[in-house]
Amino acid sequence: MHCKSTKYYNMEKRKLGNSGLEVSALGLGCMGLSFGYGPATDQKDAIQLIRSAFESGISFFDTAECYGPFTNETLLGEALAPIRDKVVIATKFGFEDGDSKKGLDSSPARIRIAIEGSLKRLRTDRIDLLYQHRTDPKIPIEEVAGTVADLIREGKVKHWGLSESGTETIRRAHAEQPLAALQSEYSLFYREPEKDILPLLQELGIGFVPFSPLGKGFLTGSIDEKTKFDPSDFRNIVPRFSEENRKANQNLVELVRSIALQKEATPAQVALGWLLAQKPWIVPIPGTTKLHRLKENIGAVTLKLSHEDIQQIEDAAAEIIIQGARYPADLQNRVGK
Repeated sequence: MHCKSTKYYNMEKRKLGNSGLEVSALGLGCMGLSFGYGPATDQKDAIQLIRSAFESGISFFDTAECYGPFTNETLLGEALAPIRDKVVIATKFGFEDGDSKKGLDSSPARIRIAIEGSLKRLRTDRIDLLYQHRTDPKIPIEEVAGTVADLIREGKVKHWGLSESGTETIRRAHAEQPLAALQSEYSLFYREPEKDILPLLQELGIGFVPFSPLGKGFLTGSIDEKTKFDPSDFRNIVPRFSEENRKANQNLVELVRSIALQKEATPAQVALGWLLAQKPWIVPIPGTTKLHRLKENIGAVTLKLSHEDIQQIEDAAAEIIIQGARYPADLQNRVGK
């Protein structure tokens, strides 16, 4: 089975909703280079990967102050410095002291501290897309939106968005300061946003940036019940990735693999191609630490799935019940607010 080959430089572009923010059809989620999935990638290799992504047509790079904390933004700042004006950088605020292990903090004072830190680490004078990482129940979303609106007026931020927010928060935030994008998990492995979130984004003209579009690696077909994760890998605590659930959920991988064989593509390319086919304002941000996976993911942009292909995936997926929650309970409490 071969990969769809990489199309260099002129990747298809997409606009995030009505914001006018134009990005490559696929972005690069950079978190895993420093945080969350085992040991950090060697700095030199990580910089090479980020620059290769740019050379292959990716212009949209996603990070957050809490990835590390702080190390991922620093890495991105160094990697993108020579090409800063040719890329769109997204980062996030929302945790106490910028540390996701601590509580949520979207107070106006904390937002301002976060932005100054992010600007320094990213070696830039503006953030193209700034997300609130998680909704802070202590701070009215109008107050958060007002603070970001001030930062936009000051030229420090170009566009803003939310991450993992619920419909009410999205509506209220958007009324105060129009949102360019919502970032949340969405893939064949997790389809919850189809119920309420996607129709709302369509109605309000907000773009959608799915993270974990490959189901945290599961849809690549390289993970099964025998896979052992590094002790520091986040997936060790995810119910969906327990040994028995990985075994039960293999049906979905087999489905994606069978379509991939028909299309002379890889399972990852079919999973990303399916997402890209859902809406023209959806921009997935798969992450990877490997150059060959990066090229494979980029190949998904040229994989065109027909209505028949999509229907075949839908019909087969409808028969599969995914086992296991996507987050442990304490982390689940932070989402969909």
